[in-house]
Amino acid sequence: MGLNLKRRLRSDESGVTAIETAFAMPVLVVMLWMLVQLGQVYRAMSGIQHALGEGARLATLYPTPDNGAIEDKILDSVYGIGPGHFTIDAPAPGTEEATGASYLDLRVSYTQDTDLLLFPGPTITVSREKRVWVSAVA
Repeated sequence: MGLNLKRRLRSDESGVTAIETAFAMPVLVVMLWMLVQLGQVYRAMSGIQHALGEGARLATLYPTPDNGAIEDKILDSVYGIGPGHFTIDAPAPGTEEATGASYLDLRVSYTQDTDLLLFPGPTITVSREKRVWVSAVA
């Protein structure tokens, strides 16, 4: 009877689906959470790109606004930066040697720590920059 019971248990497949699901479910949940985190980063990238464009638009006005006004415009225009850290570099003025044209280099960056529920994930840093040609003093 012992041998017969072993044979029956070995051929019985009831409950296999539940066990396979128990192994696969944590992996699936972590992968879905990674997609959520990636979505947050993409939303932030869109927000910092928009803010950089608004700052560039303000910088092209004549007379050229001061750096503080440009940084404030960028900060007021940013959206979607969620749980990360947003930084604005000071606008860097310059002049093109060949033409003598003046410009400002604007740069922003966003850093977000990610987690994979069970352990920490990578830190993601994205940055965007624009060169804005500004009016020369007449």
